[in-house]
Order: sequence, then structure tokens, then C-alpha cells
Amino acid sequence: MGNRTRTIAGSDITRSVADALQYISYYHPPDYIRSLSHAYTREQSPSAKNAIGQILLNSRMAAFGRRPICQDTGLVVVFAKVGMDARIKSTASFADLVNEGVRQAYLDPDNPLRASIVADPLARRVNTRDNTPAVVHVDLVQGNQVEITIAAKGGGSENKARFTTLNPSASVSDWVVNTVSTL
Repeated sequence: MGNRTRTIAGSDITRSVADALQYISYYHPPDYIRSLSHAYTREQSPSAKNAIGQILLNSRMAAFGRRPICQDTGLVVVFAKVGMDARIKSTASFADLVNEGVRQAYLDPDNPLRASIVADPLARRVNTRDNTPAVVHVDLVQGNQVEITIAAKGGGSENKARFTTLNPSASVSDWVVNTVSTL
């Protein structure tokens, strides 16, 4: 016995993406806050305790003020599981529906998010000003549901970097010292 086809409005997908992006811009996951609070109470080093306290304070201010936790509001990455018995009612493609949600979230007048995506990274590198396009991964699955997981991947970890393969006798610390000065 198969699943019955479910019709989902394309506008619901767009709105869900926009709402999710706004939500993750100003709320840390509860388990993260609990873990950080626990670490704060156990921490012995005054400077480390202060750093954890600043993160917790920033998180609280972001949540209450509904403002981004970090100025780098990220490259939007979408992981979608689309049931083969789900019908999306729209003339737009799934990626276009997602990108419209990204656009709405990043241009929200109540909490505008910093757009940092360029249209053609291999050419002129012109900012799209709405953080599109998102990176969209779609898996077709059994069923009639659409499940969307949103992530905003900050770029700080992808700033300047170097990679090498060292000979077994080479010194890692020497390579690090010599390389850092060139970054």
C-alpha cells in the first residue's frame, strides 16, 4: 500500500526557509547553551571563564534583541529530503523556491542579514546583495513529506590557509612557523 500524494505549496517552502534562516541567525541550539553554561560553572581559568561568559552574554543579547549572533551570517546550505509522493505546487524549481526564501530572510527589514555571496567567484566576484544562490542538496526519499535542514556556514574557517605533505623527518613546528608569516 503506497503513500497518498501530498501537495505542498511552493510558498510554504519559501516561507519555511526564510523563517528558519532568521531563527538560526539569533538563536543558538538549546543543547549548546546548556553545555556552555555547564562549562562556565566548571571552568577554573579566569580568562577562559570570561570568554565563555562573553559568548553566553552575546547569545542572550542576540536572542532577546533578535539580532544575529555573529556578523558572518554565512553561506546558506540546504539539505532537503523530498518524498517521491510529495507534489510541490509551484511553477518555480525547488532551488528557486529555496533561493527566494534566502532572499527574503537576508533582506528582512526587521533583521537584515549580511549578504556575502558573490555571483561568479571565478570572474568579477560581484556580491549578489541577497546571499543567493544557496547550496542546495536534494535527496529523493520514500513518502510524501518534505524535510528541510538549513545551515549557515560562516566563512571564517575558510580564510587564508596552507596545506602541505611533510617528509617523515620534517618538523611540523618549523613548517608552521615558516608558513604563518606568509599568510
